[in-house]
Amino acid sequence: MAGGEESLVTSVFLLDLVRQICVVGTSGAGDKNNNNNVFRKDCMDLVRRVSLLTHFLEEISGQLGSLNALGSCSSSSKEINWSSDLVAALQSAKNLLSLAVIFQSTNDSDIAAKKIATLFHSVTWKLEKSLANIPYDQFDISEEVQEQVTLVRAQLRRATERNGSKNSREISFAFAQPIEKDGDQSPMGNRLTRSRHIENSGGVSHKVAENIQTAVSGSNGSKDHSAYQVASELNVVDGGEKDSLGNKSGEDLKKHDTLKIPDDFLCPISLELMRDPVIVATGQTYERSYMQRWIDTGNSTCPKTQQKLEHLTLTPNYVLRSLITQWCAEHKVEQPTGLANGRIKKSDGSFRDVSGDIAPIQAIVRKLSSRLIEERRAAVSEVRSLSKRSTDNRILIAEAGAIPVLVNLLTSEDTSIQENAVTSILNLSIYENNKALIMLAGAVPSIVQVLRAGSVEARENAAATLFSLSLADENKIIIGASGAIPALVELLENGSTRGKKDAATALFNLCIYQGNKGRAVRAGIITALLKMLTDSRNCMVDEALTILSVLASNQEAKVAIVKASTIPVLIDLLRTGLPRNKENASAILLSLCKRDPENLTCISRLGAVIPLTELAKNGTERAKRKATSMLEHLRRLQQN
Repeated sequence: MAGGEESLVTSVFLLDLVRQICVVGTSGAGDKNNNNNVFRKDCMDLVRRVSLLTHFLEEISGQLGSLNALGSCSSSSKEINWSSDLVAALQSAKNLLSLAVIFQSTNDSDIAAKKIATLFHSVTWKLEKSLANIPYDQFDISEEVQEQVTLVRAQLRRATERNGSKNSREISFAFAQPIEKDGDQSPMGNRLTRSRHIENSGGVSHKVAENIQTAVSGSNGSKDHSAYQVASELNVVDGGEKDSLGNKSGEDLKKHDTLKIPDDFLCPISLELMRDPVIVATGQTYERSYMQRWIDTGNSTCPKTQQKLEHLTLTPNYVLRSLITQWCAEHKVEQPTGLANGRIKKSDGSFRDVSGDIAPIQAIVRKLSSRLIEERRAAVSEVRSLSKRSTDNRILIAEAGAIPVLVNLLTSEDTSIQENAVTSILNLSIYENNKALIMLAGAVPSIVQVLRAGSVEARENAAATLFSLSLADENKIIIGASGAIPALVELLENGSTRGKKDAATALFNLCIYQGNKGRAVRAGIITALLKMLTDSRNCMVDEALTILSVLASNQEAKVAIVKASTIPVLIDLLRTGLPRNKENASAILLSLCKRDPENLTCISRLGAVIPLTELAKNGTERAKRKATSMLEHLRRLQQN
């Protein structure tokens, strides 16, 4: 195969491998309401980091053909093998995730948990090392993508260091109950394995031990030595007697009560017990998340029958869902859900009975997909009201499968439906676990469209939703790349008072990520902020200064701030502004003059010394520090 063709094939393979990792990792661990798996957070962290490589691989895929052969850009063996190292590391990550998402904690699994924790350390180290070996200078990569890769490498490096110190101590978390952010403790239950069977005994099967050995193997068959040694010991984790091959004796095997899951309860795509079964146009039933991904990747056929789908509507299969719930209860199998027998666990450890609310909420969610616009309008209004009232309602509404349907309603031409849909998503996003479900449903592009062209209220709430979602660092990147920033800047400049405040809050949070600062500047944010600073009503000076203080560390923003003649306005605020305004103004001026004698000279010429001297004596503690540092810079300028 020619070098260019081989490069293209390998780049496509890398991209496909990343996507497979995202699917495998989110199939079990992605459900944050699933409390059975102690490695849920590890799985989700690994998936998020790997998914950030997508844009990098997409950018370099068109450039690999110009290199004679993949990885041949240097004679160094370290660089020659960068692609195979990355493939091996990603394959190891995929295999580990396949194992970790089905791991269940039991009284006999502490050793197994230690082994898997060690594997996470090993895989994280391999990924960080493989990314470090990529010859980035050989590719034409955008600044935003460079920062994404830098972010991934930094996260992997920190995770390696953190896990290394953690694994050097005694690990006892396999017996502990995971604690959610709100302090809830969740019971550990049985976990379904990919072999369609449930291990009701406490140990880890020999098959799982084999999977762990596979998890540390790269595609080229090489193994990380320390991790492989750890994995090879897993055939003794049960503590029972074994034969010379490490298998359990016949006496012990009889103790395993293996339960077969009915085929109708398994998703034809994932072969896992369905949590949210939906019916497609051909009458086949699939797990919603897997079918949605199938459609999102451009497929318009039924995966099982290969028939063309007449429409892409996913209809909840409530009858099957009820049967699955009943079967799980009868066989004492805990479903992958945040609910346990109609109860939600409170922060104090007690349970709250919500069984009476489940059916009514499911009925309302069902009506979101009604063909009658009046029913849809009434249902989405009710969902908005319910999602505003309590955390329990936000959990139950999401559990009923409302989020993907609400995302579809964002494109409705009916103003009332669109307003209520975006506000419902905003309310649901308040519950931390729902943020991932909203992102998984592909909500951001539709939210941005509402932000651009919706009603006044819809635009305000779209901006607030983007802020809520952007609280997760990974989402800052996705939202920034979606075209949201120009729409937010436009709302900041021309929206209602509330809309401007919502836009300012979202922009501040998004601009914490370095790659979004340039986007904001190119969208004209500096002009909008300057108008806010000079507005005689003085209603948003605080917000404008706060955003400017974040942007001022970016070189492109510095140039734009100075060019817009913002320095005189900032110096005037040093004289007349409120204490907080003076503090932020001094911080921005300090950022502008660092390593920039021209800006420092301008600040001196405009008479900043007197207000800075006053601020250094009587300002807030932060303002005193900034003013003192500025005065020191000005003194050095005069001495030179």
